[in-house]
Amino acid sequence: MHEVRVSVIYHSATGTVAEIAAEIADTAEKHGAEVRLRAVEGSSAPPATAETVRDREHAESPAEPADVLWADAVLLGSPTRFGNVSFQLKSFLDSLGDAWRKQRLADRVYSVFTATSSPHGGQESTLLTLTTSLHHFGGIIVPPGYTDPAKFTDGNPYGTAHCTGGGGKRIDDATRNAARVQAERVVRVAGSLKTA
Repeated sequence: MHEVRVSVIYHSATGTVAEIAAEIADTAEKHGAEVRLRAVEGSSAPPATAETVRDREHAESPAEPADVLWADAVLLGSPTRFGNVSFQLKSFLDSLGDAWRKQRLADRVYSVFTATSSPHGGQESTLLTLTTSLHHFGGIIVPPGYTDPAKFTDGNPYGTAHCTGGGGKRIDDATRNAARVQAERVVRVAGSLKTA
């Protein structure tokens, strides 16, 4: 299989989405992908843990449209803001207008992830809202679906989603496993498309 190029692009206000992004990036690398992990402008510094050391390094290089154009697959993460995408990630998506007009965003694999502070804080609406832009791009949307037992524990077929419980609870094994399933599936599907 040809090496798959994956960009993991996210906005993180408290570090939770950054942790999910780091897990996705690490898993994609373990499955043979070349990975760019990028935070959009306005993201907070991730927590100082072994899992996010690489993420802090990449936070100094903000996401740019070139990171999307470079990739075969793009995973986008946003905290939920009133059941919607954060304005920071939306602003990044809006910056892709020129590439969209030139149809340079089409035929790439896209997938999405999020975090909320409450169990019914809008995870699904945020994930589905993110995919609306990807439909406009002509992207190939690859959700994790219920393709692995880990997804039944996480309970979200649209993308990895974590609830902090309002107290900043860091991601747990259920979220890590869901992120791994999603990343592996994205790399596999992107690899299959690349060699087709």
